[in-house]
Amino acid sequence: MSTIPSLSENSPHILVLGMGGTIAGLAASPNENPLQYEAGQVEVDALLAHVRSAIPTGIALATRQLANINSRNLSESLLTRLGEEIRKELANPLVRGVVVTHGTDAIEETGIFLQLVCGRYAQDLGKRVILTGAMLPANAPQADGPSNLLDAIRWASTPVDNCPGGIYAVMDGRGCMAMDLSKRHTTALNAPIAASPSSSVGLINPSWLSGVKALEAAWQEDLPIPKGDEWPWVEILTSHSGARSETISHWLDTRVQGLVLAGSGMGGFHDEWLKPLAGAAKRGIALVRTSRTGAGLTLPNIPEKDLDGCLASGKLSAPRARIALQLALNAEKQAKLAGKSLTWQDFFARIAVLPEVG
Repeated sequence: MSTIPSLSENSPHILVLGMGGTIAGLAASPNENPLQYEAGQVEVDALLAHVRSAIPTGIALATRQLANINSRNLSESLLTRLGEEIRKELANPLVRGVVVTHGTDAIEETGIFLQLVCGRYAQDLGKRVILTGAMLPANAPQADGPSNLLDAIRWASTPVDNCPGGIYAVMDGRGCMAMDLSKRHTTALNAPIAASPSSSVGLINPSWLSGVKALEAAWQEDLPIPKGDEWPWVEILTSHSGARSETISHWLDTRVQGLVLAGSGMGGFHDEWLKPLAGAAKRGIALVRTSRTGAGLTLPNIPEKDLDGCLASGKLSAPRARIALQLALNAEKQAKLAGKSLTWQDFFARIAVLPEVG
């Protein structure tokens, strides 16, 4: 029989960090229109109150509310705070694992961020960070948040022999590497995880686990977390029919430091962009090329030879490639301050070539 776990930071526990989102949202008329709601209204303690009696015996919990926002309003300074908080808590010997309740709109950006700044650290400590959220608000009749939160807590506390430490996500009974999240449906309950290589939370697939171990073996060193006001300015631009050269040239006299180019098909972009992009590269603006299709790899020099200094994003979607480029640019800056000659391309290439989880 389940018992109510203690909420204490003075004994071994799972820490649940609240960031807001739909899982903490409330609909004005939940029975008639649950999709019309306001995100980030319920505190994380209240979310746990609905599931506490179902949490297995022996799992103690502690909570902390970092934010309570609609994740579409996620800021870079909040990412910094989250990353620093998680690294601090992972170092705490009383913390067995961390669960983060998060809005699904920007969960893929947080997923790649945490992998790149905390992934190796969590793996080395044998602890898991689990992102979870919901597609229906907390007061909807069929709210999916409670089951997702329970699954996340259970997985965070599972012995490391079953699955290595690292940064994961759980939704709709499935788990995946958090860096593979990509929300590709507006309303489906598995929207952020549907297109990601995943495994059942209850019975981890051996082939998926093998892919996880291969990826973690390839990720050797976490990148530094930018200070809240020092994130490089990077924008995403989408190529389309009738694209204008001004879409690129507009940025040449700004302080933008990088552009992620969401191209068509395999990541190609309109010929009107070629000349201004060459100008952008000459001005030292970092260029990364990805695809607007939402699936598949963007590979170097395909379909045409890449512009000098432009890198292909591999499996990264445009939002994830943007976070990766920002971290790579910041890592270059920190390397130069330390007297090292590494470039943003060196750091980004380590990310883009990470193996796919099967």
